[in-house]
Amino acid sequence: MPQHAGASCVFILVLSGLLSIPLWAGGRSLADYPLRVHVFQNSEHVHYVHTQIDVVSGEGRANLFENGEPRGFDDNFRCGDRMRTSPGFETYPARWKKKDRTLEVLLPQMGKPGAMESCELQVSMKENTYYRHSGALEEEPAAAFKERMEKHKYDPEHGKNEPVGTGKPEAQ
Repeated sequence: MPQHAGASCVFILVLSGLLSIPLWAGGRSLADYPLRVHVFQNSEHVHYVHTQIDVVSGEGRANLFENGEPRGFDDNFRCGDRMRTSPGFETYPARWKKKDRTLEVLLPQMGKPGAMESCELQVSMKENTYYRHSGALEEEPAAAFKERMEKHKYDPEHGKNEPVGTGKPEAQ
């Protein structure tokens, strides 16, 4: 093998190693976030340093989907950016940091396709779930919500983010 061919192989290996750094340094795998969270509402306070957002704190209401079961929760959060409500029936990937106490949710970064930022939520789990009815946020037993999920094939843990069939459940 010519000497420059060996140098080319080394260069390619070094370059591919450098390009993979973002994948293992700070990159997140969605496989590590098996839960799904649908954020219905929140109130927040934005803290600035000069003209840049430093931190956003607030509280909200959401549903968690875990192992096919829906559960509602109230939360307090501190994030590096605004906590946006879920559009339509969409959900955010999440995982437990402390079971039934602290959730880490991945939120999309506006203007950066594919980029996600994590946010920690201190949660207070409920027996009921949340749903919208005529624009108002209401609660219902988790079993009733689950029944509508099954009827309308709504399963955000498995990529079914849009209910099907007639009379969509008022999950948004």
